Amino acid sequence: MSIPLEPSSPWVFGYGSLIWRPGFVFERAERALLRGVHRRLCIYSHRHRGTEERPGLVFGLERGGACVGMAFKIAAADWSDVREYLRAREQVTGVYVETNRPAKLANGEIVETLTFVADPKHPQYAGRLTLEEQFALVNGAVGEAGPNVDYVINTARHLKEMGIADRQVQALAAMIGRSRAHTEDQSALS
Repeated sequence: MSIPLEPSSPWVFGYGSLIWRPGFVFERAERALLRGVHRRLCIYSHRHRGTEERPGLVFGLERGGACVGMAFKIAAADWSDVREYLRAREQVTGVYVETNRPAKLANGEIVETLTFVADPKHPQYAGRLTLEEQFALVNGAVGEAGPNVDYVINTARHLKEMGIADRQVQALAAMIGRSRAHTEDQSALS
């Protein structure tokens, strides 16, 4: 795990569950753009959304493109506690590289953010999976934080509410919705 330099103003960039369940105290939450990386379900989850026997998938940031998410400003007095909380939450197995990256807020301001980027050398790095492969892993996986499908659906819903177009996330959420509807139809027939 690399230890980033202290940013001049403590901000955290969220792109998955941190958007809808940050779990820490913050002063401001702003829509933000992070260039050079994009959101992808590319991390096998052995704890939060799956197990080692039945892994799920969680989001990571991969090189290339851009990602719209949330930047959270943390009060200086809370920074140490928030950083430790995030390390405990995000770095359970060290699958992310902890780094500082500039993010552009909706008002044009550029802030340095603590960002967790997928480590492509880590054994839990799943890489580029097709939509069908993602669905197969997500559907039925359950971890300490609950069903993997709920994680995808919640992220998709919050991205949509924020006006963030993420075709891959929305396509997988739609696939999950169709599967649930089919299962409910089958249950009603029996």
